[in-house]
Amino acid sequence: MTDTRDFNDRMLSLGLARVSEAAAHASARLVGRGDEKAADQAAVNAMRDQLNMLDIKGTVVIGEGERDEAPMLFIGEEVGTGNGPEVDIALDPLEGTTLTAKDMPNALTVIAMAPRGTLLHAPDVYMDKLAVGPGYPKDVVSLEMSPRERVLALAAAGGVKPYDITVCILERPRHEEMIAEVRSTGAAIRLITDGDVAGVIHVAESDKTGIDMYMGSGGAPEGVLAASALKCMGGQMWGRLLFRNDDERGRAAKAGITDLNRIYTRDEMVTADVIFSATGVTNGSIVKGLRREPHFVETETILMRSKTGSVRRMIYRNPVRA
Repeated sequence: MTDTRDFNDRMLSLGLARVSEAAAHASARLVGRGDEKAADQAAVNAMRDQLNMLDIKGTVVIGEGERDEAPMLFIGEEVGTGNGPEVDIALDPLEGTTLTAKDMPNALTVIAMAPRGTLLHAPDVYMDKLAVGPGYPKDVVSLEMSPRERVLALAAAGGVKPYDITVCILERPRHEEMIAEVRSTGAAIRLITDGDVAGVIHVAESDKTGIDMYMGSGGAPEGVLAASALKCMGGQMWGRLLFRNDDERGRAAKAGITDLNRIYTRDEMVTADVIFSATGVTNGSIVKGLRREPHFVETETILMRSKTGSVRRMIYRNPVRA
């Protein structure tokens, strides 16, 4: 494993922000155009170009898929100049391709960086996720609890009624029973159509977003990205990989995962200090989307470092050249 002392997160953080900004600029040209693949590819191209300018020996551990599935930013791809610290890269060049294609809220470009060997190499399978914000006792809720028990436990810990709890859940047929059970407690639910990285991040800023807890299954790679954000912002998260067939179990074995039933905590998914950057493509509850004016384009980026717990929001105004 890399000596984590080589990982100068302070110096690397602004470079990482440029990576997510470039991807947002590229994909924003396709907002509302109905072409998910083109928007994603534009983000991938821009993100890769910017990553290769950074003085790092980077390896993509969470990316666009296996090498035979993705021409660029595939799992195992090496990025950076090759001069600098060895790092793990987790990325989603366009979190919310459908959101972008339909011009819906909360499309983001997302990337995280940590010392080599410290990010969970999650295969491209589903993950059962549960997250709450900071300020609660350790393990206040768990994946072993039913949805009803989670709501009641969180309400008790917060000194409120279940009626005062709001849960964020991805709107999918597989979650219908979960949704019904949560509503039976009197709790409110905010359903999201896509973008569960943003969904998890919402719990860390519950005073702004109104979201107290996130639960449900979604992509495992997005789970590692969400855990990276929560490690910077505070909050607890748990994830358990879900396998539907032997092919997916084979992917886990290839990633070095032997215990298929293990529940990972936030700090087991991200075992060292991490940098996280997300830039808005469309307007959302975390950051504003890219805005075009006659002579410039403007983006908002949230840049975070777990080492210091710092959360920086940056406005980048880039002149439009004729």
